Amino acid sequence: MKFARIAAVAIAALAASPLSAAEGPKWSGWGDDLFARAAAEKRFVILDLEAVWCHWCHVMEKTTYADPEVQGLLASSYLPVRVDQDANPDLSNRYGDWGWPATIVFGPDGSEIAKIRGYIEPERMQALLKAIIDDPSPGPSVGEAFEIKPAASAFLSKQQRAEMTKNFDESWDGKLGGWGENQKYIDADSMDLAITRAEAGDATASKRARQTLDAAIALIDPVWGGVFQYSEAGSWSKPHFEKIMSFQAQYLRQYSQAYALWKDQKYLAAARDIERYLASFLLSPDGAFHVSQDADLDHDTDGHTYYALSDGDRRKLGMPRIDRNLYARENGWAISGLAAYYEVTNDPRILAMAERAAKWTIDNRSLPGGGFRHGEKDRGGPFLGDTLAMGQAFLDLYAATGNRDWLASAAKAGDFVATFRDEAGGFLTSKTSEGKTGVFTKPAKLTDDQIQVTRFMNLLNRYYGNEAYREQASHAMRYLASASAEMARPLPGALLADEELAVEPTHLTIVGHKDDSRAQALHALARALPARYKRLEWLDLREGKLPNPDVEYPDLGEPAAFACSNRICSFPSFSAEELRANVKQMAKLKPSRAALN
Repeated sequence: MKFARIAAVAIAALAASPLSAAEGPKWSGWGDDLFARAAAEKRFVILDLEAVWCHWCHVMEKTTYADPEVQGLLASSYLPVRVDQDANPDLSNRYGDWGWPATIVFGPDGSEIAKIRGYIEPERMQALLKAIIDDPSPGPSVGEAFEIKPAASAFLSKQQRAEMTKNFDESWDGKLGGWGENQKYIDADSMDLAITRAEAGDATASKRARQTLDAAIALIDPVWGGVFQYSEAGSWSKPHFEKIMSFQAQYLRQYSQAYALWKDQKYLAAARDIERYLASFLLSPDGAFHVSQDADLDHDTDGHTYYALSDGDRRKLGMPRIDRNLYARENGWAISGLAAYYEVTNDPRILAMAERAAKWTIDNRSLPGGGFRHGEKDRGGPFLGDTLAMGQAFLDLYAATGNRDWLASAAKAGDFVATFRDEAGGFLTSKTSEGKTGVFTKPAKLTDDQIQVTRFMNLLNRYYGNEAYREQASHAMRYLASASAEMARPLPGALLADEELAVEPTHLTIVGHKDDSRAQALHALARALPARYKRLEWLDLREGKLPNPDVEYPDLGEPAAFACSNRICSFPSFSAEELRANVKQMAKLKPSRAALN
């Protein structure tokens, strides 16, 4: 794009613009007629994809979009569109790599001209808007999309795994801990991969996981609990103060799993601080969970000032806005986090909270066929992420309770996920396109979605022994294997998906009546054992065989626990000591991923 001159139409409109800084741009919502309107009016479309909790979104509203010259340029040649990314998963998934706020400029034909990540200063925005008017050809931020043809194999090649592992290792910050960017936070897939390797005895993975978990405790609010989104400037001690459900649920799950593995009390305390925030601030009266809490109190009181205060002083000033929408996806994440915390605490209050949220979501967000809509009223969809999150939550509740109703709900969710399948490869993000022209004629298929579909469908197959579920997992993995070859960034999630598809999970089964206190005690012990990738079942013979009767268990006349690996099962366990010893013995029989090809 050329920045040398400004189109005459922009100069004239700027001089005549009636907008004032107080009025701000005249924002529209995203709609089917957006690009038809843009073409008819010969305007560009500028999309402000924001989040209600986002600090820099507020700063951009206060500065950039209040700038008179920016307002004049928008009024002259643009259709400004503002979208809440939490409420619109199709758009947020398509442009999630650009962070929030994300600014995307389109031609009237729906073609992308520019994609900008994060806060844009007024002067830079002025230059951008002028340059696009001057020369609307795509800028360097709009790269050519590569064509993905699914791989022949559902597994990563040995070379792919080696390259991905190398990229993953190189993304490690040896000084501060954590993986990836200058911003410090726990990357979910990276931590899951590190914990998986630590469970297998990898000392380096254990050291990295623990260094990161220890450092990230600095992101937990010491007053109210809950975890802040990230810390900036290469430090764990300079947080941005948004509290978002995705991070709350992830950290709750991973600190709980870390406690199960290392029995370090500070990890249990971290999980407890996140749970108390969820229960106190994001739990609705109906039992479902809200989405997030804002980083700032208002335009004049930012998070750095507000969150340095005590509980009483915070409340005197007021409460940062809580996004009180109730989305299926966010509730699925919360349920999974709570289930992991319940596994290590055996606290019935936690299980009750998780089950109540699940029942609310079923009653208020379910769709025919086992799927879920996002919110009360969705602009598009259905969206893949809502049903995936709820399906995983049902599997986690089944492991936590042994209640087969939760497993049946997971199977229905899996059947609905299958309807997002694209026979050309992979799974679509949304059943409906965001638009009918330009880039939107090609549906979005996210790499992260393929990872989650592979992992969910694979685990569903482990519980059911249904090859149809495994084939869906393989379909996603073939697309993922091809897509990952084109990406330079580390993809620990692809390594996780590949390993889980190839290797059986830790398999624990309690045999005994569910109203027998001895069986209940064994189930509680099995729940608390460290295993991030776990198949945990409770066989009460009065309910009939398990859905996947791949192992025949004897009725010993008293409750017992069995650990299985590689189609071999241990002797029965009747105590905690025996169960731990048998799990350890079976772990030695589990083949490593490297040994399988």
